[in-house]
Amino acid sequence: MIVLHMFRRRWLPTTLLVIAAAAVCVRLGLWQLDRLEQRRAFNAHVLAMRALPPLELNRSGERDLRAMEYRAVVAWGTFDFIHQVALRNQYHQGRLGYRLLTPLRLSDGRAILVDRGWIPAEGNEHPEGWMRYREADPVEVQGVIRLGVSTTPLGGRADPTLAPGQARLDFWNFPNVERIAAQIPYPVLPVYIQMNPMPGDEEPPIPLPIEIELTEGPHLGYAVQWFLFAALFLLGYPFLLRKRIAEAP
Repeated sequence: MIVLHMFRRRWLPTTLLVIAAAAVCVRLGLWQLDRLEQRRAFNAHVLAMRALPPLELNRSGERDLRAMEYRAVVAWGTFDFIHQVALRNQYHQGRLGYRLLTPLRLSDGRAILVDRGWIPAEGNEHPEGWMRYREADPVEVQGVIRLGVSTTPLGGRADPTLAPGQARLDFWNFPNVERIAAQIPYPVLPVYIQMNPMPGDEEPPIPLPIEIELTEGPHLGYAVQWFLFAALFLLGYPFLLRKRIAEAP
């Protein structure tokens, strides 16, 4: 019986290697199915948030805004240009620049960071240059709720910590809302607003569109491939072993 031969001393190392390879393939297939479920949950969340009316932030009271990413939002207040920061390495139509994150102070004492959009790198290497983008108060901001980045993405460069005696960072690699809020002397909400783009607006700061791919991606196809590889190992190995035994002298 071929199963008995598989576990004899001569073939045992190969058998164990084949079983291990099949187990790895199954695990990778299950991982892809898990990724698929995560993708479906994300798509459902985005569609659910888009179906809701804009949240009027000034009248929302205490709500878990972190559960509302991608929901439309409207807020009124005054910009605090002194405490705004910039995100590095932002491109618009092939040009290098920054994105301005400016605190918007609400009437109830809270504030929220607002991604006002892209500005060119030229002439904006120092925060003093950003003052040319001041807006008259009060302002109405229309945009989308976004979560900050609390951990450095794979392959990204972490934002530096403050040096001794340093009170703030002006330039950031990622919108780490928690860390940015720590250098602002009043309460800041744990999310930020990405302003809606205006058609034909080419006067910096230029709000940039949110690019979201609401598809299931290739995860199901990859899962099927990994399961097929596992089946190939488990079904093909006994067939190959039987053939080798039959050919043996």
